[in-house]
Amino acid sequence: MTRRPATRAARHEARTALLMLTPALVLLLVLRIIPAGIAIGESFYTSVPGSVIPPKFVGWDNYLDLFADPSFWESVQRTLLFALLVNPLTMLVALFLAWLLTRNVALTGLWRTLAFLPTALPLMGTTVVFGVLMRPEGVINSLLTLMRLPTSGWFTEADGALSAMIILSTWTAVGYWMIFLIAAIRDVPRDYYEAAMLDGAGEVRQFFHVTLPLIQRQLLFVLTASTVWNFILYAPVSALTKGGPEGSTNFLMYDIITRYYTLSSPGSALAEMTILFLLMGLTVWLQFRMLGRLRSV
Repeated sequence: MTRRPATRAARHEARTALLMLTPALVLLLVLRIIPAGIAIGESFYTSVPGSVIPPKFVGWDNYLDLFADPSFWESVQRTLLFALLVNPLTMLVALFLAWLLTRNVALTGLWRTLAFLPTALPLMGTTVVFGVLMRPEGVINSLLTLMRLPTSGWFTEADGALSAMIILSTWTAVGYWMIFLIAAIRDVPRDYYEAAMLDGAGEVRQFFHVTLPLIQRQLLFVLTASTVWNFILYAPVSALTKGGPEGSTNFLMYDIITRYYTLSSPGSALAEMTILFLLMGLTVWLQFRMLGRLRSV
């Protein structure tokens, strides 16, 4: 007798949720899905921006030209290497800060504000400040000299520029993901920690056996969103390195913008954008698979 009212309540709740989500879904369709579909379709055409000559259908030629271009494969390698390094680093630092700031640490509010500050500032503003700090004669190299550690040319050296981009991306994103993970950790019921303490578990065992298993969904969200963000990183590269030196920071997103606007090759740029979408999807799928296997262990 109680199933029918429960079913009605569930249906009413589902309809209400769909109604509330409709504006967001419409915006997602209009601003994301439809433009992406148009971009994929136009990747099979060639055209000249601003020309009255209509686009010409060339089939797979744009993709074949990309595959024959060594600079494209260098961009793919650099982008994958960057994502492979920066995504785990960002998640680990955000997770550590979230765990630390949910402990009984003095001045927790102050440390949380300082960690979130780079995220709250405009990205270009943070990028400019970071570029000044990492000049050859800047503050970072001065501190390294005081500590008798080797300095770096940072944005004037290939390896230094890639390392600087990894640090900058982590610095600007870690505070944002930290807030998500703080909320996730605070949502873990205290009963689990009390039961673990009765079993003699210390802070470290509680973290690995209680906290981590219960925030896996939030960790997966952070990892996925961070992956997408880092695949489309453009502004810091444009402001600080222009893809150099020696192509060390010529990531796919920067290469796409360069092909479209500088080289006036929209068809090639949109083909590269389509490949970037596929790489993002494949990377996210692999992350889901890996975390799924870890969850089942």
